[in-house]
Amino acid sequence: MRDFRKLDVWIDSIRLAEDIYRITAKFPREEKFGLVSQMNRASVSIPSNIAEGASRRTKKHFASFIDISMGSAFELETQLIISESLNMVSKEEFNAILPYLHNLQRRINALRSSILR
Repeated sequence: MRDFRKLDVWIDSIRLAEDIYRITAKFPREEKFGLVSQMNRASVSIPSNIAEGASRRTKKHFASFIDISMGSAFELETQLIISESLNMVSKEEFNAILPYLHNLQRRINALRSSILR
């Protein structure tokens, strides 16, 4: 078993989830079961799947959970774009969090590549 708590990508994805929760807390109330729920779940799914994958015995299974984590990261990116276009996320918040998310996506991909080597 691998200690997921030592993976920088897991640590940074926890920070991203915290940031997403802070951002979505300001969304309109009627979005509680829409974008708020979707974005919060996608952001939590990123570190959760990294952690779950780390518990798997084979590299192939670990990589599979990293793929799910990456899918959640792209899902979250889409939801951020929609939220910004609907003015639920300010330009400043969007411009701050999107590069952080892109960097995290690259690092998740690098983790997957390193697992499969």
